[in-house]
Amino acid sequence: MFLFLYLIAYFVVFRNWGPKLRPEASSCLTSLAHGTPAVFLALHAIYSDPNSGFASVNTNYQNLVLDYSIAYFLMDLCHYLIFYPNDVLFISHHLATLFVFVTCRYVVFNGAYAILVLLVLAEVTSFCQNTWTLAKARKADLATAAQVCCYYCLWGLL
Repeated sequence: MFLFLYLIAYFVVFRNWGPKLRPEASSCLTSLAHGTPAVFLALHAIYSDPNSGFASVNTNYQNLVLDYSIAYFLMDLCHYLIFYPNDVLFISHHLATLFVFVTCRYVVFNGAYAILVLLVLAEVTSFCQNTWTLAKARKADLATAAQVCCYYCLWGLL
């Protein structure tokens, strides 16, 4: 699913963007397509769990949300390995996140509640970061993008 979204973004949505910006923009759109639903899926999984302890056994729905996020992080990791193999920070971030998600989901079968709480917080900030990245890429071409970029720079300082 995320590979399909990435390819649609790369070859259709951002087809007129330059070759340096298309991969990053496609990754941002894929991230937005993951993050927005992930927040609502994770919130539903959190609030529907009667055993809301941080070390509680994963529910089937929590496992579904983890699988959804694992698929996204694998796709985005491939993106970074192909287009930005020297970006050690993002590659390390994706590997660490995948380690935690996969361990929680497939090894210990516990702890999804705590991870999903963090996922909600991470994806809310990810929305802002992706919007800023896309605006920054086009700020020289579009006045609106320049305003969004400036807004997020000022907002980030506060």
